[in-house]
Amino acid sequence: MKFKKPYFIAEISANHCGSFEKAIKLIKCAKINGASAVKLQTYTADMMTIKSNKKYFKIKDGLWKGYNLWDLYNKAHTPLSWHPKLFKYAKKIGITIFSTPFSEKAVDFLENLNCPMYKVASFEMTDIPLIEKIAKTKKPMIISTGMANLREIKNTFNVAKRNGAKKIILLYCVSNYPSNINDFNLHNIKVLKKIFKCDIGLSDHSKGNLIATLALSQGAEFFEKHIALENQKNGIDIEFSVKGKKIKEYVDTLNNSSKLLE
Repeated sequence: MKFKKPYFIAEISANHCGSFEKAIKLIKCAKINGASAVKLQTYTADMMTIKSNKKYFKIKDGLWKGYNLWDLYNKAHTPLSWHPKLFKYAKKIGITIFSTPFSEKAVDFLENLNCPMYKVASFEMTDIPLIEKIAKTKKPMIISTGMANLREIKNTFNVAKRNGAKKIILLYCVSNYPSNINDFNLHNIKVLKKIFKCDIGLSDHSKGNLIATLALSQGAEFFEKHIALENQKNGIDIEFSVKGKKIKEYVDTLNNSSKLLE
């Protein structure tokens, strides 16, 4: 699989707001505004947590404060029944579509759809059985580092390699939603590139284009950001999503900045 860099991944996540029609519009929006690929998240609430109202299952702070985990995942998930139709539509309009599986069962499901590559979410990067399962497909793996330390990243990377992964892309990621400028240390991009000698990117939860542009100057070549429709007001991830025509502005900024660094 060839990647034209910079490579921009438009993350739909929960911004479909439970509407299949909106999910279709988001894929079209990504295509129209120059995204290289569009990404889903593949899970059901029972793959992520158990149905409990105990305090341990309630989010205490941040963007989703007050949500019970089961309720949040149930509201945010992309129904499995949509996946075949979304994959078919993306293929029809000529944009790569892939997903983040959150369980081994989800990998099997996506393999039946001929998913061309996989993303490992930052909170799942220490789920070794999941890493092994994805690596054995021998398809490209994009791994978000999130809050992992260097030892954990090395372990995950080595497990993926041992189990057949040919192409691994590490994304530097700050797991705050939205992320503030002070949360980032973009020097980490060079550190990851030096240690792992693989392609490096940015999972961007910030607002605006500044962090992505600076990340590119540090060697990032893959960029993932949540998207929404033009003037969309609602969505669990709306606070850190780039909307409508702003997607093209984001992509153009990356492409133009890349030319300046050639």
